[in-house]
Amino acid sequence: MDNVTVRQGESATLRCTIDDRVTRVAWLNRSTILYAGNDKWSIDPRVIILVNTPTQYSIMIQNVDVYDEGPYTCSVQTDNHPKTSRVHLIVQVPPQIMNISSDITVNEGSSVTLLCLAIGRPEPTVTWRHLSVKEGQGFVSEDEYLEISDIKRDQSGEYECSALNDVAAPDVRKVKITVNYPPYISKAKNTGVSVGQKGILSCEASAVPMADFQWFKEETRLATGLDGVRIENKGHISTLTFFNVSEKDYGNYTCVASNKLGNTNASITLYEISPSSAVAGPGAVIDGVNSASRALACLWLSGTLFAHFFIKF
Repeated sequence: MDNVTVRQGESATLRCTIDDRVTRVAWLNRSTILYAGNDKWSIDPRVIILVNTPTQYSIMIQNVDVYDEGPYTCSVQTDNHPKTSRVHLIVQVPPQIMNISSDITVNEGSSVTLLCLAIGRPEPTVTWRHLSVKEGQGFVSEDEYLEISDIKRDQSGEYECSALNDVAAPDVRKVKITVNYPPYISKAKNTGVSVGQKGILSCEASAVPMADFQWFKEETRLATGLDGVRIENKGHISTLTFFNVSEKDYGNYTCVASNKLGNTNASITLYEISPSSAVAGPGAVIDGVNSASRALACLWLSGTLFAHFFIKF
């Protein structure tokens, strides 16, 4: 028995080699006659005769589907006795993902199960991969099910299901997992500023869902516009701005970050520094003179005095 392998949707050619001793010839699918000589017995329009010569008798099945798979028999009658040759038709089907989990949102510490069901011939291999990490470090599962117990925040992101059977390109689908977790303040720095200057306290917090911020001084909650301060919340950063710092503004402030899973806080100090101890950054101006310009002026003055002294003596 010979095998003929074709992909779903293609045409399959079934060939039978004969000689001049043959008096009758026919093609059968199991016990059903498809063609007897030039006479078509099959009612399937996809089955056609391709070659009928003294040396070859061939038929073609167009637009092959999975139900066409199976044994086919070429029956030959000679003067002496009948002979048969058999062909087994194998139909390959590209992989196709039929059912996959929807995007999901869970709390940190929960268990998650993702499902990816695929069909194809041969049966496809299903693989899960975490896309939101560096190459080679993603969580991989060679199974229809991906189970994650006690999920962590760094396991959030996109997961890719791939179905592969080497018949065609793999079928790929994605699922997004969002992991909720309570806020934690990742950055809060004490700030020094002189009286009469502008001061900014900053508080940075990571959280899903995004954190809401509040600012307090002792037991008093602060709000924009009160006592010359402004509160700005942009994404995961909140700032408390003092436009004209006075003595009463110095002290400890509390930044509170909260979402539906919890809250956290950090104490940040606004402290006084004298104008002379302020450190000038690039382009900073102190007493109306740029620090770089002041250094150049000192060098020029020193050079002038030295030259005057040398000429005089």
